[in-house]
Amino acid sequence: MTTSVPAVRDRPFTSLRTFPVAGGAKRCAPTGPTKKARLGVRAGAVDHKLVRMSEQEATPHIVAVIGGATAGAEVAGRLAADGVRVVVFEMNKRPFGKIEDGLPRWHTGLRNKEYETISAKLAKPGVEFVPDTKVGRDIGFAELAREWGFSSVVLANGAWRDRPLPIEGAEQYIGRGLIYQNPFIIWFNHADEESYQGERFEALDDALVIGGGLASIDVAKVLMLLTTSAALRERGIEVDLVELEVRGLPKTLAQHGLEFDDLGLRGCTLFYRRRAEDMPLAEIPEGADEKRREKVMTARKRLLQKAMDKYRFRFEALSAPDALLTSDGRVVGVRMRRTRIEAGRVKLGDETYERRGSCVISSIGSIPDAIPGIEMKGELFAFTDWECGRIEAYPNLFSVGNVVTGKGNIVASRKHATQVFDDAIKSFLGLQQDAHAGEAALDGNGGAAAETAARVHEHLARAPRPAPETVAEIIKRVRARQQQVGYEGELGAWLERVRPKEKPPV
Repeated sequence: MTTSVPAVRDRPFTSLRTFPVAGGAKRCAPTGPTKKARLGVRAGAVDHKLVRMSEQEATPHIVAVIGGATAGAEVAGRLAADGVRVVVFEMNKRPFGKIEDGLPRWHTGLRNKEYETISAKLAKPGVEFVPDTKVGRDIGFAELAREWGFSSVVLANGAWRDRPLPIEGAEQYIGRGLIYQNPFIIWFNHADEESYQGERFEALDDALVIGGGLASIDVAKVLMLLTTSAALRERGIEVDLVELEVRGLPKTLAQHGLEFDDLGLRGCTLFYRRRAEDMPLAEIPEGADEKRREKVMTARKRLLQKAMDKYRFRFEALSAPDALLTSDGRVVGVRMRRTRIEAGRVKLGDETYERRGSCVISSIGSIPDAIPGIEMKGELFAFTDWECGRIEAYPNLFSVGNVVTGKGNIVASRKHATQVFDDAIKSFLGLQQDAHAGEAALDGNGGAAAETAARVHEHLARAPRPAPETVAEIIKRVRARQQQVGYEGELGAWLERVRPKEKPPV
């Protein structure tokens, strides 16, 4: 639960006060006799210039954070804890981002933990939450960064757009046999909710998944879980989907005297342009010797095989999409080109082969949505400093999380040099018997966000503090937007109000 924070203009200015600065230190406004008093200025005279300077010095910095999920909430919470006023703009009604929309719903433990963590950080005194507000649509980015008067702006709005499938003309078949990962997983997570109004899909047997990262394995698992539960339902057997994910297909089917082949399903196939040992299921530590590299690559192959055994999807390595196969205006398969790996790079070969299936699901990565006012370089923002996510045209801008990495899942956003432990990866893939107990170790946004918060502090230490009237005008605009979207300033009440409700049983 959060408490409304009084506006800066409501805080009385006194001659004796302390206020926080970067690093948590306290600075005191002048309290002794002023120079003019010592020189004999008459008692009761007011030096308005000195008062204005003191008021401005005492005004806390105010920072805009765009995106309220894991990285954005971490930055906001850290800044607020050091006395910085923070306004968090969140494009959704709820501030849970890819934790809610991109992490499949069987990760209940991790999702609930992250929900609580994010909510607690956004409920800190000094944090203003502005939901249902997309910067670039509802508020112009250049306007926010240059005209509102914020001391700094932090981009933490993630990667929500699917990287286009690299096949000429593919986009015309979206919704006609070509599906992208992000809307597919959002549908899977929310289709049972009363308020869901997004795209709707059908989990089809013999789907072709193009990918190679953990997110593509999630897509394959969704397909296998839904098609298997549907096949069992036809036999009069109802299974809980989360329990099916935890136990796996073979064990669940064995409980009913069945094997996978008894269901008449082909299962989906995951195609990857590299080898199984190249899949990013565990990172090779920086500076690792050849023995260590081989050990990690062997572990990757083992993890993939375990996932295939448990969920019964197939895998085709060294295959890059070359063309879509179509019939009557719909995708009916894909032509793949064989690849090879030379010095760690993918090389296209001359051999091609065709594979037909019920649909093609592209899961080759996520990229940030373009924001009018920010220059793009290819699929990503044109950062001039990739370490901090800086852009020369906006000297007060910093960026953190997937908006910098261009990756769209909680695992891929971990800090680059962080080694992911074997048990955490197993938990994420559903290969542990303790049902995802170790998966929280995969969330590495916190470290990068902490570094970003520290860099913002360094910037604020050098930046002039905003005038009280500037802060008052920002808060006035914030209140107007909050009122427009129906947010009354109490985070706990708002989250309860917009909590998704499941459809009543038919």
